[in-house]
Amino acid sequence: MASFRAALVQMRSGADVAANLQTAETLVRLAAAEGADYVQTPENTNIMQPDRAAFVAAVHGEADDPTLARLRRVAAELGLWLHIGSLAIALPGEARTANRGFLIAPDGRIAARYDKLHMFDVDLPTGESHRESEKVRPGKTAVLAELPWGGLGMGICYDLRFPQLARRLAKAGAAFLSYPAAFTVPTGEAHWHVLQRARAIETGSFVLSSAQGGIHDSGRGTYGHSLIVDPWGRILGELGSEPGVVVAEIDPALSADARARIPALAHDRPFRLSAQRKAEA
Repeated sequence: MASFRAALVQMRSGADVAANLQTAETLVRLAAAEGADYVQTPENTNIMQPDRAAFVAAVHGEADDPTLARLRRVAAELGLWLHIGSLAIALPGEARTANRGFLIAPDGRIAARYDKLHMFDVDLPTGESHRESEKVRPGKTAVLAELPWGGLGMGICYDLRFPQLARRLAKAGAAFLSYPAAFTVPTGEAHWHVLQRARAIETGSFVLSSAQGGIHDSGRGTYGHSLIVDPWGRILGELGSEPGVVVAEIDPALSADARARIPALAHDRPFRLSAQRKAEA
């Protein structure tokens, strides 16, 4: 199978949807100029706005979302596969939004949609609490999309922490896994590289993950470090914390080679769990 050039677009999206769209388009065009056949943007491409009322006022339904409409035209003009990592999409009759990724074909049609499955809900010892599920409606379906070079398993950010999703997608035919993200700086520094490489090694897949990076207009910091990882866990391309583009040559045959060397996907065995209780004295 022929190799191709994959590009990751790193952004620093803010509250201005039009400005974010302009940045995304500029960087997608830069990636195309560098010969990219597949381009991916990060999670929250269209908006990062912590004020809930302002956020709700700024987002659109899929049918009239300006970012989606414009980037579909850009993909068709440039003749490339454009993976919009995710957009905030308003849902009819629903107070929550969808965190939805789109794979756009070179003719501008929507080839696949994916709504983020896993929500980050946590109560921290500091008293800080996060409830993503109160604002975002979780998806219900894993998505395996078809690229000319093989299957693409679509994930978003927190999905990276769930190896069972990656394994299911790889066993269904994904040679590439994607995790466009907006990781925080502390979790990014601690876990980002390890998790990306682990998902690649566990499944014998390429991992392609565009990120948000730097200090946003709200004062929030994101980690950046968009990564392209090969099926052996080697980093083929990486950015720092600034917006930009990273491009790498992808040879799909390396996925089959890694899976032949370590055929772990074929070695699942049923088992029972025996919880051994400490014997009483």
